[in-house]
Amino acid sequence: MALFDRERLPSRSALSRFLGSLSWEATEALRTLFLADLLARPLEGERQTGHLVDRAGQQHVVIDLDGTREAARPRALPHTADLPAPQRRLNQVCAAGYTGRKRGEVVRTRTVVSQAHRYQWLGSFGNRGNGRYREELRQGLSALGSYLQAHQLEHSLALVRLDGQYGTGAVIVDLADFSFVMRGKDYAVLDRESIQSRLHLPADQQFSRSDSGLVRQLYDCPDIPVGPEGVRCRVVVATHPAAENETKSRIGHTREARGLRTLFHRSLARGVYRLRCGGPLPASWCL
Repeated sequence: MALFDRERLPSRSALSRFLGSLSWEATEALRTLFLADLLARPLEGERQTGHLVDRAGQQHVVIDLDGTREAARPRALPHTADLPAPQRRLNQVCAAGYTGRKRGEVVRTRTVVSQAHRYQWLGSFGNRGNGRYREELRQGLSALGSYLQAHQLEHSLALVRLDGQYGTGAVIVDLADFSFVMRGKDYAVLDRESIQSRLHLPADQQFSRSDSGLVRQLYDCPDIPVGPEGVRCRVVVATHPAAENETKSRIGHTREARGLRTLFHRSLARGVYRLRCGGPLPASWCL
């Protein structure tokens, strides 16, 4: 309020123009101050974080690190000799990229870090187009480290949950200090001899959902090298019968009339075999 010399807070457009004039260094300094203030003020009188308990009795704090896309469609502008050249503000924040299932011509990618049990946001990082997900991932892990330090929690107690955008061996290297569970998109791992031999044996477990009636077979491969670096982690392969005349799945991979999805998991805590979910966590993420 002192900056704008008024009794009320500025309008959203005025605040947007003010923040748009900040340099990257000033923006990161402001982000650091906001995060420090957030961690210094607990949501309640006591520092309650919530947790997930595995079957060995060990508590875990689940952190969601998710990349989202927002598509935009610039409106048509007149081009005549008596009008100046058009200037679009979207050019500063959006660029051509993968729109997914969203309608639009240009996109902006945002990475959000949140605490899954209390729905507490720890950071939001955005970039034009397809973004810089590796750089944003490292920023999100830095914010997570500050969160664990503020609550005096060990890194082994944090379980980072990611979507398929991060499911490669290169990203696993960035997650060296954290336990994680993520949907994999490196389907070359299915060609490994150990996984192929496992898929020809009976499944470890079946999983079904009442709303769709689809039954998936789950195959557990405990120690598989992933990516060019050969980082070893647990790979869970979920298979289901492919639809008729289906040659390519919208999500996952189709091979030999079967739809396949991969899940990468690594736990730094000892004694962890399976997690049982409770609270806001969906049962489909149980291991």
